[in-house]
Amino acid sequence: MTQAVRHDSMRARNLELVLGEVSRRGPLTRAALAELTGLTKSTVSKLVGDLLDAGLLAETGPARAGERGRPGVEVVLSGGRVASLGLEVNVDYLAVCLLDLARTVRFTKRRERDNRGSRPAIVVRELEKLATEALGEASALGLTVAGAVLAVSGPVGDGVVFSAPNLGWRDVRAAEMLRLPVPVDLDNEANLGALGQLWFGTGGDDFLYVSGEVGIGAGLVVGGSLFRGAHGLAGELGHVVVSPSGPPCRCGAAGCLETYAGQEALLAAADVRSVPDLLVALESGANTAIEACTAAGEALGHALASAVNLLDLDHIVLGGIFAALFPWLAPAAEPVLAARLGRLRGSVPTLTASTLRGDAATLGAAGRTIHRILGDPGPFLSRADG
Repeated sequence: MTQAVRHDSMRARNLELVLGEVSRRGPLTRAALAELTGLTKSTVSKLVGDLLDAGLLAETGPARAGERGRPGVEVVLSGGRVASLGLEVNVDYLAVCLLDLARTVRFTKRRERDNRGSRPAIVVRELEKLATEALGEASALGLTVAGAVLAVSGPVGDGVVFSAPNLGWRDVRAAEMLRLPVPVDLDNEANLGALGQLWFGTGGDDFLYVSGEVGIGAGLVVGGSLFRGAHGLAGELGHVVVSPSGPPCRCGAAGCLETYAGQEALLAAADVRSVPDLLVALESGANTAIEACTAAGEALGHALASAVNLLDLDHIVLGGIFAALFPWLAPAAEPVLAARLGRLRGSVPTLTASTLRGDAATLGAAGRTIHRILGDPGPFLSRADG
């Protein structure tokens, strides 16, 4: 029995090695995989065969056309069998993303909805409708959905949304309330946005991702991994105090960053009703809108300077509505960073706009299940064999 356990553990590790190399470097031949992994060619051939049978890999054809002798056949991740769902509840919208194993988006939908003051059960029922639509699309494409991850703004731990002031939620087990035929996990929206940026955007392996929405969150990526903190609650940048005598915040404090740079604060200061209206006003050179973004950018600069002093960051990615507003926020934030950090560090971190904009969290949510499969494909082979 002990020997069997060791064999199963070794096989699981070898499957992960092979699938991981194809994910990072593919397309690859079996011979190339044997060289990269250090496994024998016969072992690689058996593992690749199992992964092909399970629909996790697919053959693409000979490695080099016209090659003498018997050319090696390359394999890649297959997007034709397994997929995952990314779900999001934000303050003013619901969203869903269907992602296959090859990390191709197969379906995405966003529904504008003001979720403030709505009971969690009602919001979850509305999200279920989007999720069911995505599951129907997966079925039509012949995809098996392995799982789902739900992104919610606010501190999350042990399957509980502890507090989401902008939603009015406290101690809500939102994922457990979803009635879906797949397992659903729960995570913080900004953390998943950071993972989305890591896996689908640009930023390298070390950066702070800032999610600007009605609330403001942040996710820290260090060495290609998400840093969650001692209790999984790291990243509440929106509640960093930038002025103790500032406006009251929904969290109960005063002068938080959200009261200056959150979506509602920005729209009110610019005297517009929506983010598209704000962008039109900015592009037309409206002074009120420009002044609102300048004030927000300066407040953001102060909050980011504190984060940089604490974490020694070199790269900050602005996402959510901050990505669209980057041309007006960054010129106001950068001088603050330079003034507060230049002498101490000799340099200031680079600010960039996320190319994922408002899709980072749903992509990160869907990507989490995909990366779980890539890290441990064994259970999915067993499922395929059954």
